Amino acid sequence: MQRKLVHEAAGQRVYVAVLESGDEVSECLQRLAEEESLTAAQVTAIGAFRDATLAFFDWESKAYEEIPVDEQVEVLSLNGDIALDEYDRPKLHLHTVLGRRDGSTIGGHLMGAHVRPTLEVVITESPAFLRRVHDPNSGLALIRMDASLV
Repeated sequence: MQRKLVHEAAGQRVYVAVLESGDEVSECLQRLAEEESLTAAQVTAIGAFRDATLAFFDWESKAYEEIPVDEQVEVLSLNGDIALDEYDRPKLHLHTVLGRRDGSTIGGHLMGAHVRPTLEVVITESPAFLRRVHDPNSGLALIRMDASLV
């Protein structure tokens, strides 16, 4: 993975990361978030994967159901955020829509994926502070805004 800080002003930083064939998306972006001490950011990307594991959150079981994607796909859209978890560590939350050869699409929560040939990522850090807190109703760690920042 190559990365570069391309803009910095008024508490905002913008990074561009280019992942290469074989790179694992979540590992690379998690490492970038930790090394740059990102606390609140938006993530967008386009490119292609050789394989991926998506997931759908089942409300009844409060668990993710994995959806394997074992084929070359275009990343039509990858969106998400980076927020701090309960241990003050950056945590990724990514969703994606993938295009298949026949033009059909599949999407969901991104559990993991391997790039082929590239993934072009833009990460925009916000001066606001986002934190994930366990929600007992859903069983998920959801973003909770600090009331003093609103």
